[in-house]
Amino acid sequence: MKLTIRVDIGEGPVDVETNLFITVLWERKYKRKASDLAQGVGAEDLAFMAHEAMKQAKVTVPAMLDDFIKKIVSLEVVETSSANPTQEAPSDAA
Repeated sequence: MKLTIRVDIGEGPVDVETNLFITVLWERKYKRKASDLAQGVGAEDLAFMAHEAMKQAKVTVPAMLDDFIKKIVSLEVVETSSANPTQEAPSDAA
């Protein structure tokens, strides 16, 4: 699963994308599987992913996750896509 997260830490909103590496980091830290995200994503989950995605995008952020969370003004998922999207089935319409 790939997420586009819009996060504002007081300098205006920035859109960042998660990737497989960030998902694996999340799994390691929280001892959960990516499939658990289908049951719902918590605020800390999103903050962690946004923090890692911003670091990968070379955006300057506080080193400690808690310090990053304290600065967040807004945080939202703006797009979700599956890692293996399905293709549309052909139709009989002529």
